[in-house]
Amino acid sequence: MVICPDGHSSESTDYCDECGTQIGQPSHAATPTAAACPECGTPSAGSRFCEGCGHDFVLGTPAQPPAASTLIDPAPTLVGQPAVFEPPPEPTPVPQLAWVATITADRAFYERVQARKGPDADQVAFPAYFPERRITLHGSDILIGKHSVSQGVNPDIDLGIPPADAGVSRAHATLHLTEDTATITDLGSTNGTSLNDAETDIPKNTAVPVHAGDRIHLGAWTTITLSRG
Repeated sequence: MVICPDGHSSESTDYCDECGTQIGQPSHAATPTAAACPECGTPSAGSRFCEGCGHDFVLGTPAQPPAASTLIDPAPTLVGQPAVFEPPPEPTPVPQLAWVATITADRAFYERVQARKGPDADQVAFPAYFPERRITLHGSDILIGKHSVSQGVNPDIDLGIPPADAGVSRAHATLHLTEDTATITDLGSTNGTSLNDAETDIPKNTAVPVHAGDRIHLGAWTTITLSRG
């Protein structure tokens, strides 16, 4: 056990175990002729560790690299320019399902009309050809009827396109639509409006709830099926 120049007890006889000072030479004394550091070339000042890079002269170990946090360069700050705030992107809106009306010539409904009205009903013939029509409904109030230039009637669901149903009135009924609900109102039509194969018509001028999948019967053979899509 020896005492280093700074007063520390050291088992090593060349460099102090506690402070690294060379034994036999004051810690503040410079050694101009000391060997240069093998890592960075800085002349040894007589201490255990190189003042330039921290190389350990006793164990011969290189200097430890700086902590990872010291290697990260902070982003430069531009003087006089405010920071630009990027707002988060707006969430993509979920599209709402639209109401759709599918128009068909309904043979079963036509036969029910024929049975109710007796022998005079044969004056209205069932169409030989009627392609199915699908109409996406826009807006909240949808007029069902047949167009008339003279009367200024321009229905959203026009049943006056050939072959036209002779039993449909000019302004037959209206659909009132919201995002989730729908109602049908018969506007006092001549031949009435019924739902889902019912034998009786809905009350006139009274809003009646309808839902996706419901079938609206009007005229002599026309059926409108509501759906969402």
